[in-house]
Amino acid sequence: MNTIVVNPYYTLIAATLVLLIGRLLVSKIKLLQNFNIPEPVAGGLLMAFIIYVIYVSTDISFDFDKGLQDTFMLVFFSSIGLSADFSRLKSGGIGLFIFLGIVALFIVVQNTVGVGLASAFGLKPIIGLVTGSITLTGGHGTAGAWGKTLEQDYHIQGATALGMAAATFGLVLGGLIGGPVSRRLVNKMGRKPSSEAAQDNNDTEVGVFEQPEKQRLITAKSAIETMALFAACLSFSALMDTDTVKAFFPEKFTLPQFIWALFFGVILRNVLTYSFKINMFDRAIDVFGNASLSLFLGIALLNLKLWQLLDLALPMLVILAVQTFVMSTYAYFVTYRLMGKDYDAAVLAGGHCGFGLGATPTAVANMQSITDKFGPSHKAFLIVPMVGAFFVDLVNTFILSGFVYFLS
Repeated sequence: MNTIVVNPYYTLIAATLVLLIGRLLVSKIKLLQNFNIPEPVAGGLLMAFIIYVIYVSTDISFDFDKGLQDTFMLVFFSSIGLSADFSRLKSGGIGLFIFLGIVALFIVVQNTVGVGLASAFGLKPIIGLVTGSITLTGGHGTAGAWGKTLEQDYHIQGATALGMAAATFGLVLGGLIGGPVSRRLVNKMGRKPSSEAAQDNNDTEVGVFEQPEKQRLITAKSAIETMALFAACLSFSALMDTDTVKAFFPEKFTLPQFIWALFFGVILRNVLTYSFKINMFDRAIDVFGNASLSLFLGIALLNLKLWQLLDLALPMLVILAVQTFVMSTYAYFVTYRLMGKDYDAAVLAGGHCGFGLGATPTAVANMQSITDKFGPSHKAFLIVPMVGAFFVDLVNTFILSGFVYFLS
Protein backbone atom coordinates (compact mmCIF):
# COMPACT_ATOMS: atom_id res chain seq x y z
CA MET A 1 0.00 0.00 0.00
CA ASN A 2 1.30 3.43 -0.98
CA THR A 3 0.45 6.20 1.46
CA ILE A 4 0.31 9.86 0.49
CA VAL A 5 0.92 12.10 3.49
CA VAL A 6 -1.08 15.31 3.17
CA ASN A 7 0.53 18.35 4.79
CA PRO A 8 -1.40 20.77 7.03
CA TYR A 9 -2.08 23.30 4.26
CA TYR A 10 -3.69 20.80 1.91
CA THR A 11 -5.45 19.13 4.83
CA LEU A 12 -7.10 22.45 5.66
CA ILE A 13 -8.10 22.94 2.02
CA ALA A 14 -9.55 19.41 1.87
CA ALA A 15 -11.48 19.94 5.11
CA THR A 16 -13.08 23.15 3.85
CA LEU A 17 -14.07 21.36 0.63
CA VAL A 18 -15.68 18.61 2.72
CA LEU A 19 -17.77 21.20 4.55
CA LEU A 20 -18.80 22.96 1.34
CA ILE A 21 -19.72 19.65 -0.28
CA GLY A 22 -21.65 18.64 2.83
CA ARG A 23 -23.59 21.90 2.79
CA LEU A 24 -24.43 21.38 -0.89
CA LEU A 25 -25.56 17.79 -0.30
CA VAL A 26 -27.78 18.69 2.65
CA SER A 27 -29.33 21.61 0.74
CA LYS A 28 -30.09 19.47 -2.34
CA ILE A 29 -30.97 16.05 -0.91
CA LYS A 30 -34.28 15.97 0.92
CA LEU A 31 -33.47 12.71 2.70
CA LEU A 32 -30.47 14.29 4.45
CA GLN A 33 -32.63 17.22 5.50
CA ASN A 34 -35.39 14.98 6.81
CA PHE A 35 -32.98 12.97 8.94
CA ASN A 36 -31.05 16.07 10.08
CA ILE A 37 -27.67 14.70 9.04
CA PRO A 38 -24.94 17.22 9.99
CA GLU A 39 -23.15 18.80 7.01
CA PRO A 40 -19.63 17.63 8.04
CA VAL A 41 -20.92 14.03 8.31
CA ALA A 42 -22.61 14.17 4.89
CA GLY A 43 -19.58 15.61 3.12
CA GLY A 44 -17.09 13.55 5.12
CA LEU A 45 -18.76 10.21 4.38
CA LEU A 46 -18.85 10.99 0.64
CA MET A 47 -15.14 11.85 0.65
CA ALA A 48 -14.36 8.75 2.75
CA PHE A 49 -16.14 6.62 0.13
CA ILE A 50 -14.20 8.30 -2.71
CA ILE A 51 -10.93 7.67 -0.85
CA TYR A 52 -11.99 4.05 -0.36
CA VAL A 53 -12.61 3.65 -4.12
CA ILE A 54 -9.16 5.12 -4.83
CA TYR A 55 -7.61 2.71 -2.32
CA VAL A 56 -9.32 -0.34 -3.82
CA SER A 57 -8.48 0.72 -7.39
CA THR A 58 -4.90 1.91 -6.96
CA ASP A 59 -3.76 0.68 -3.50
CA ILE A 60 -3.14 4.32 -2.56
CA SER A 61 -4.26 5.72 0.79
CA PHE A 62 -4.10 9.20 2.27
CA ASP A 63 -2.97 10.36 5.72
CA PHE A 64 -4.32 13.82 6.46
CA ASP A 65 -2.52 15.87 9.09
CA LYS A 66 -3.76 14.75 12.50
CA GLY A 67 -1.95 17.56 14.27
CA LEU A 68 -4.29 20.05 12.64
CA GLN A 69 -7.25 17.84 13.54
CA ASP A 70 -6.18 17.76 17.19
CA THR A 71 -5.65 21.53 17.23
CA PHE A 72 -9.19 22.22 16.01
CA MET A 73 -10.50 19.77 18.60
CA LEU A 74 -8.63 21.61 21.36
CA VAL A 75 -9.93 24.98 20.13
CA PHE A 76 -13.47 23.61 20.16
CA PHE A 77 -13.19 22.38 23.75
CA SER A 78 -11.49 25.62 24.78
CA SER A 79 -14.47 27.51 23.38
CA ILE A 80 -16.79 25.43 25.58
CA GLY A 81 -14.73 26.36 28.63
CA LEU A 82 -14.47 30.02 27.67
CA SER A 83 -18.25 30.21 27.29
CA ALA A 84 -18.92 28.52 30.65
CA ASP A 85 -19.86 31.45 32.82
CA PHE A 86 -20.56 30.15 36.35
CA SER A 87 -23.72 32.25 36.47
CA ARG A 88 -24.95 30.39 33.39
CA LEU A 89 -23.97 27.00 34.78
CA LYS A 90 -26.28 27.59 37.74
CA SER A 91 -29.18 27.74 35.31
CA GLY A 92 -28.47 24.09 34.41
CA GLY A 93 -29.63 23.24 37.91
CA ILE A 94 -30.73 19.76 38.81
CA GLY A 95 -31.11 18.90 35.12
CA LEU A 96 -27.35 18.70 34.70
CA PHE A 97 -27.05 16.13 37.48
CA ILE A 98 -30.04 14.14 36.23
CA PHE A 99 -28.50 13.98 32.77
CA LEU A 100 -25.16 12.93 34.23
CA GLY A 101 -26.94 10.11 36.09
CA ILE A 102 -28.67 9.04 32.85
CA VAL A 103 -25.31 9.00 31.07
CA ALA A 104 -23.64 7.03 33.89
CA LEU A 105 -26.39 4.40 33.80
CA PHE A 106 -26.01 4.09 30.04
CA ILE A 107 -22.25 3.51 30.38
CA VAL A 108 -23.05 0.53 32.61
CA VAL A 109 -25.60 -0.70 30.06
CA GLN A 110 -23.14 -0.19 27.19
CA ASN A 111 -20.39 -2.20 28.89
CA THR A 112 -22.80 -4.92 29.98
CA VAL A 113 -23.98 -5.34 26.38
CA GLY A 114 -20.39 -5.40 25.10
CA VAL A 115 -19.18 -7.92 27.67
CA GLY A 116 -22.26 -10.12 27.28
CA LEU A 117 -22.05 -10.30 23.48
CA ALA A 118 -18.28 -10.86 23.53
CA SER A 119 -18.80 -13.80 25.88
CA ALA A 120 -21.60 -15.15 23.66
CA PHE A 121 -19.20 -15.12 20.68
CA GLY A 122 -16.57 -17.01 22.67
CA LEU A 123 -14.25 -14.00 23.04
CA LYS A 124 -12.57 -12.79 26.20
CA PRO A 125 -15.20 -10.83 28.15
CA ILE A 126 -12.83 -7.90 28.60
CA ILE A 127 -12.76 -7.44 24.81
CA GLY A 128 -16.39 -6.40 25.15
CA LEU A 129 -15.18 -3.23 26.86
CA VAL A 130 -13.31 -2.31 23.66
CA THR A 131 -16.67 -2.35 21.88
CA GLY A 132 -18.23 -0.70 24.92
CA SER A 133 -17.56 2.58 26.68
CA ILE A 134 -13.79 2.49 26.09
CA THR A 135 -14.29 3.41 22.45
CA LEU A 136 -17.92 4.50 22.11
CA THR A 137 -18.42 6.81 25.08
CA GLY A 138 -14.67 7.34 25.48
CA GLY A 139 -13.73 8.03 21.85
CA HIS A 140 -10.35 7.78 20.14
CA GLY A 141 -8.32 9.24 23.03
CA THR A 142 -9.68 6.78 25.58
CA ALA A 143 -9.38 3.96 23.03
CA GLY A 144 -5.68 4.70 22.57
CA ALA A 145 -4.98 4.93 26.29
CA TRP A 146 -6.85 1.75 27.24
CA GLY A 147 -5.60 -0.10 24.14
CA LYS A 148 -2.02 0.07 25.35
CA THR A 149 -3.08 -1.10 28.82
CA LEU A 150 -5.05 -4.06 27.45
CA GLU A 151 -2.17 -5.11 25.20
CA GLN A 152 0.52 -4.84 27.87
CA ASP A 153 -1.30 -5.95 31.02
CA TYR A 154 -4.02 -8.26 29.66
CA HIS A 155 -2.26 -9.62 26.54
CA ILE A 156 -5.04 -8.70 24.12
CA GLN A 157 -3.23 -8.33 20.81
CA GLY A 158 -4.40 -5.57 18.50
CA ALA A 159 -6.54 -3.89 21.15
CA THR A 160 -5.38 -0.43 20.09
CA ALA A 161 -6.09 -0.97 16.38
CA LEU A 162 -9.46 -2.52 17.19
CA GLY A 163 -10.24 0.38 19.49
CA MET A 164 -9.41 2.96 16.83
CA ALA A 165 -11.66 1.23 14.30
CA ALA A 166 -14.52 0.86 16.79
CA ALA A 167 -14.21 4.52 17.86
CA THR A 168 -14.33 5.59 14.21
CA PHE A 169 -17.41 3.44 13.67
CA GLY A 170 -19.05 5.09 16.66
CA LEU A 171 -18.12 8.60 15.50
CA VAL A 172 -19.92 8.05 12.19
CA LEU A 173 -22.95 6.24 13.60
CA GLY A 174 -23.32 8.77 16.41
CA GLY A 175 -23.65 11.48 13.77
CA LEU A 176 -26.10 9.45 11.70
CA ILE A 177 -28.61 8.39 14.37
CA GLY A 178 -28.71 11.50 16.59
CA GLY A 179 -30.61 13.70 14.15
CA PRO A 180 -33.28 11.11 13.27
CA VAL A 181 -33.89 10.26 16.96
CA SER A 182 -34.42 13.91 17.86
CA ARG A 183 -36.43 14.62 14.72
CA ARG A 184 -38.86 11.77 15.48
CA LEU A 185 -39.34 13.02 19.04
CA VAL A 186 -39.87 16.61 17.88
CA ASN A 187 -42.38 15.51 15.25
CA LYS A 188 -44.38 13.63 17.89
CA MET A 189 -44.75 16.91 19.78
CA GLY A 190 -46.05 18.76 16.76
CA ARG A 191 -43.27 21.36 17.06
CA LYS A 192 -43.70 24.41 14.82
CA PRO A 193 -41.76 24.71 11.55
CA SER A 194 -38.38 26.41 11.57
CA SER A 195 -39.64 29.73 10.20
CA GLU A 196 -42.13 30.13 13.03
CA ALA A 197 -39.66 28.84 15.62
CA ALA A 198 -37.04 31.29 14.42
CA GLN A 199 -39.56 34.12 14.54
CA ASP A 200 -40.45 33.26 18.12
CA ASN A 201 -36.80 33.43 19.13
CA ASN A 202 -35.71 36.59 17.31
CA ASP A 203 -35.28 38.49 20.54
CA THR A 204 -33.86 35.64 22.57
CA GLU A 205 -30.18 35.64 23.46
CA VAL A 206 -28.60 32.72 21.68
CA GLY A 207 -25.82 30.85 23.46
CA VAL A 208 -22.64 29.47 22.00
CA PHE A 209 -23.14 26.75 19.31
CA GLU A 210 -26.94 27.01 19.35
CA GLN A 211 -27.36 28.68 15.95
CA PRO A 212 -24.10 28.41 13.96
CA GLU A 213 -25.64 30.08 10.90
CA LYS A 214 -26.71 33.18 12.87
CA GLN A 215 -24.66 36.24 11.84
CA ARG A 216 -22.43 37.54 14.60
CA LEU A 217 -20.58 40.81 14.20
CA ILE A 218 -16.99 40.73 15.45
CA THR A 219 -14.08 43.13 15.07
CA ALA A 220 -10.39 42.55 14.38
CA LYS A 221 -9.62 43.60 17.96
CA SER A 222 -12.07 41.14 19.47
CA ALA A 223 -10.82 38.38 17.16
CA ILE A 224 -7.20 38.93 18.27
CA GLU A 225 -8.19 39.02 21.94
CA THR A 226 -10.16 35.80 21.51
CA MET A 227 -7.26 34.10 19.73
CA ALA A 228 -5.05 35.06 22.67
CA LEU A 229 -7.49 33.33 25.04
CA PHE A 230 -7.46 30.19 22.87
CA ALA A 231 -3.65 30.29 22.76
CA ALA A 232 -3.56 30.39 26.57
CA CYS A 233 -5.90 27.38 26.81
CA LEU A 234 -3.91 25.35 24.26
CA SER A 235 -0.61 26.26 25.92
CA PHE A 236 -1.86 25.18 29.34
CA SER A 237 -3.23 21.91 27.97
CA ALA A 238 0.08 21.18 26.23
CA LEU A 239 1.97 21.89 29.47
CA MET A 240 -0.27 19.56 31.47
CA ASP A 241 0.23 16.84 28.85
CA THR A 242 4.03 16.75 29.23
CA ASP A 243 5.77 13.86 31.00
CA THR A 244 7.37 16.30 33.46
CA VAL A 245 4.00 17.51 34.76
CA LYS A 246 2.41 14.06 34.64
CA ALA A 247 5.11 12.83 37.01
CA PHE A 248 3.57 14.93 39.79
CA PHE A 249 0.25 13.06 39.56
CA PRO A 250 -0.57 9.48 40.63
CA GLU A 251 0.42 6.91 38.03
CA LYS A 252 -3.16 6.05 37.02
CA PHE A 253 -4.34 9.67 37.03
CA THR A 254 -4.45 10.55 33.35
CA LEU A 255 -6.75 13.04 31.68
CA PRO A 256 -6.90 13.69 27.93
CA GLN A 257 -5.38 16.98 26.78
CA PHE A 258 -8.74 18.38 25.67
CA ILE A 259 -10.06 18.22 29.24
CA TRP A 260 -7.21 20.44 30.42
CA ALA A 261 -8.03 22.91 27.61
CA LEU A 262 -11.68 22.98 28.66
CA PHE A 263 -10.79 23.24 32.36
CA PHE A 264 -8.42 26.17 31.84
CA GLY A 265 -11.01 27.87 29.63
CA VAL A 266 -13.54 27.69 32.49
CA ILE A 267 -11.03 29.09 35.00
CA LEU A 268 -9.83 31.82 32.63
CA ARG A 269 -13.36 32.89 31.76
CA ASN A 270 -14.54 33.25 35.32
CA VAL A 271 -11.36 34.78 36.75
CA LEU A 272 -11.35 37.48 34.07
CA THR A 273 -15.08 38.07 34.44
CA TYR A 274 -15.47 38.13 38.22
CA SER A 275 -12.02 39.17 39.48
CA PHE A 276 -11.00 41.66 36.79
CA LYS A 277 -14.50 42.67 35.57
CA ILE A 278 -13.53 42.02 31.93
CA ASN A 279 -16.41 41.55 29.51
CA MET A 280 -15.80 38.46 27.38
CA PHE A 281 -16.66 38.74 23.70
CA ASP A 282 -18.90 35.70 23.39
CA ARG A 283 -19.70 36.31 19.74
CA ALA A 284 -16.05 35.83 18.74
CA ILE A 285 -15.76 32.71 20.92
CA ASP A 286 -18.90 31.40 19.23
CA VAL A 287 -17.55 31.95 15.71
CA PHE A 288 -14.15 30.38 16.38
CA GLY A 289 -15.69 27.47 18.26
CA ASN A 290 -18.21 26.64 15.55
CA ALA A 291 -15.62 26.86 12.78
CA SER A 292 -13.24 24.61 14.72
CA LEU A 293 -16.01 22.09 15.38
CA SER A 294 -16.83 21.77 11.68
CA LEU A 295 -13.18 21.56 10.61
CA PHE A 296 -12.41 18.94 13.27
CA LEU A 297 -15.24 16.72 12.05
CA GLY A 298 -14.23 17.29 8.44
CA ILE A 299 -10.63 16.18 9.00
CA ALA A 300 -11.69 13.28 11.25
CA LEU A 301 -13.90 11.88 8.50
CA LEU A 302 -11.22 12.47 5.85
CA ASN A 303 -9.05 10.15 7.94
CA LEU A 304 -11.82 7.54 8.07
CA LYS A 305 -10.42 4.43 6.39
CA LEU A 306 -13.46 2.37 5.46
CA TRP A 307 -11.39 -0.70 4.66
CA GLN A 308 -10.29 -0.87 8.30
CA LEU A 309 -13.93 -1.07 9.35
CA LEU A 310 -14.49 -3.83 6.81
CA ASP A 311 -11.54 -5.69 8.31
CA LEU A 312 -13.28 -5.91 11.68
CA ALA A 313 -14.20 -9.44 12.59
CA LEU A 314 -17.88 -10.27 12.13
CA PRO A 315 -18.49 -10.58 15.89
CA MET A 316 -17.14 -7.05 16.42
CA LEU A 317 -19.40 -5.65 13.71
CA VAL A 318 -22.41 -7.40 15.24
CA ILE A 319 -21.60 -6.04 18.70
CA LEU A 320 -21.19 -2.51 17.35
CA ALA A 321 -24.46 -2.76 15.42
CA VAL A 322 -26.26 -3.88 18.58
CA GLN A 323 -24.64 -1.04 20.53
CA THR A 324 -25.98 1.43 17.97
CA PHE A 325 -29.49 0.05 18.39
CA VAL A 326 -29.18 0.13 22.20
CA MET A 327 -27.98 3.75 22.12
CA SER A 328 -30.82 4.98 19.92
CA THR A 329 -33.41 3.04 21.96
CA TYR A 330 -32.03 4.30 25.28
CA ALA A 331 -31.97 7.92 24.09
CA TYR A 332 -35.52 7.64 22.72
CA PHE A 333 -37.16 5.96 25.70
CA VAL A 334 -34.94 6.80 28.70
CA THR A 335 -33.02 10.03 28.08
CA TYR A 336 -36.03 11.79 26.57
CA ARG A 337 -38.47 10.69 29.26
CA LEU A 338 -36.27 11.31 32.29
CA MET A 339 -35.23 14.75 31.02
CA GLY A 340 -38.83 15.94 30.90
CA LYS A 341 -40.39 14.80 27.60
CA ASP A 342 -40.22 18.31 26.11
CA TYR A 343 -38.35 19.98 23.24
CA ASP A 344 -35.15 20.37 25.32
CA ALA A 345 -35.31 16.67 26.16
CA ALA A 346 -35.63 15.78 22.46
CA VAL A 347 -32.53 17.83 21.61
CA LEU A 348 -30.69 16.28 24.57
CA ALA A 349 -31.55 12.80 23.27
CA GLY A 350 -29.86 13.58 19.94
CA GLY A 351 -26.84 14.98 21.76
CA HIS A 352 -26.61 11.87 23.93
CA CYS A 353 -26.46 9.74 20.77
CA GLY A 354 -23.56 11.90 19.59
CA PHE A 355 -21.19 11.44 22.53
CA GLY A 356 -22.65 8.09 23.63
CA LEU A 357 -21.31 6.57 20.41
CA GLY A 358 -18.80 9.12 19.20
CA ALA A 359 -17.65 12.42 20.68
CA THR A 360 -18.87 15.73 22.05
CA PRO A 361 -18.32 17.56 18.73
CA THR A 362 -20.66 15.03 17.10
CA ALA A 363 -23.20 15.64 19.86
CA VAL A 364 -23.09 19.38 19.27
CA ALA A 365 -23.42 18.90 15.50
CA ASN A 366 -26.46 16.66 16.07
CA MET A 367 -28.13 19.27 18.25
CA GLN A 368 -27.33 22.07 15.80
CA SER A 369 -29.03 20.15 13.00
CA ILE A 370 -32.23 20.16 15.10
CA THR A 371 -32.10 23.68 16.53
CA ASP A 372 -31.39 25.12 13.08
CA LYS A 373 -34.85 23.90 12.06
CA PHE A 374 -36.90 24.11 15.24
CA GLY A 375 -35.36 26.88 17.30
CA PRO A 376 -32.81 27.18 20.16
CA SER A 377 -32.50 24.87 23.14
CA HIS A 378 -30.48 26.75 25.77
CA LYS A 379 -30.79 23.91 28.27
CA ALA A 380 -29.39 21.28 25.88
CA PHE A 381 -26.46 23.45 24.78
CA LEU A 382 -25.64 24.17 28.41
CA ILE A 383 -25.77 20.59 29.66
CA VAL A 384 -24.41 18.41 26.82
CA PRO A 385 -21.03 20.15 26.25
CA MET A 386 -20.22 20.18 29.97
CA VAL A 387 -21.30 16.59 30.61
CA GLY A 388 -19.98 15.21 27.31
CA ALA A 389 -16.64 17.01 27.41
CA PHE A 390 -15.71 16.79 31.06
CA PHE A 391 -17.86 14.85 33.53
CA VAL A 392 -18.43 11.83 31.30
CA ASP A 393 -14.69 11.04 31.09
CA LEU A 394 -14.38 11.01 34.87
CA VAL A 395 -17.47 8.83 35.28
CA ASN A 396 -16.41 6.55 32.42
CA THR A 397 -12.96 6.03 33.95
CA PHE A 398 -14.48 5.11 37.31
CA ILE A 399 -16.99 2.65 35.80
CA LEU A 400 -14.43 1.09 33.45
CA SER A 401 -12.04 0.52 36.34
CA GLY A 402 -14.79 -1.39 38.14
CA PHE A 403 -15.56 -3.56 35.10
CA VAL A 404 -11.86 -4.31 34.50
CA TYR A 405 -11.41 -5.21 38.18
CA PHE A 406 -14.25 -7.77 38.12
CA LEU A 407 -13.33 -9.22 34.69
CA SER A 408 -9.60 -9.61 35.30
